[in-house]
Amino acid sequence: MSPYRGLVSSDWSECLSPSGPFDFMSYVYPELTSDLADIFGQYTGNTIALSEAMQRCQRLLPAPIQADQMDAYLDERFAHYSGVPELITACLSRNILFMINTTGAMGYFQRVLHKKLLPRISALSAHPGLTFPTSQSDPPALFDLQEISDKPVNTEKAARHFKVPPEKILVIGDSGGDGPHFQWAADQNTACIASMAKSSLKSYCVSRQIKIDHFFGLSYEAGEPRRETEEMAVDFETLLDYILEKL
Repeated sequence: MSPYRGLVSSDWSECLSPSGPFDFMSYVYPELTSDLADIFGQYTGNTIALSEAMQRCQRLLPAPIQADQMDAYLDERFAHYSGVPELITACLSRNILFMINTTGAMGYFQRVLHKKLLPRISALSAHPGLTFPTSQSDPPALFDLQEISDKPVNTEKAARHFKVPPEKILVIGDSGGDGPHFQWAADQNTACIASMAKSSLKSYCVSRQIKIDHFFGLSYEAGEPRRETEEMAVDFETLLDYILEKL
């Protein structure tokens, strides 16, 4: 029997944070902002695969991002929604594992955790295209994510690692890129939480008859512009009540 009460496996970009996974690239190379935004929109809308999106980004970059460049970006631009660190801490203090499962860069989160900008999470699933040398601040469980279809695979790996049964897992996502994760969760009878839900996620779930168990924060319709001021006013610590209820 697992000593843990459950596992929360959550996306990061525009789900727990207003930032996008390519923002640090735009910060270092601002002239690429428009091109990077186009690539981001294509893969979150399930038009191109993540591997293709990352290959396009890497071809655009004049040189790989270095740790000091990432740190400069984090010092100036790192952001999360209100209450996110408190939610993570509250989960961990209640013996609930917290996993960030994202198409973002492994190296981004390595530096975030090294700089103690977030509590030390239980597991990290992220794209290895930018990875820095391992350190003691890395989570105890690390998983490479090459495609969005790896999200459920890596959640399963984390669950096996920590001996958490499927019914004690909660999945959090915001866009169509989280669709395969939600499909897996529905197949496992595991709770799906839509945070700052985009129309692409809702369309994905409707077309496949996937039930979204809980909507948290804002919920966007097709073509509706993001309302970041309202997003930042949402207190994520209040999501703890639902997590505890489901577990």
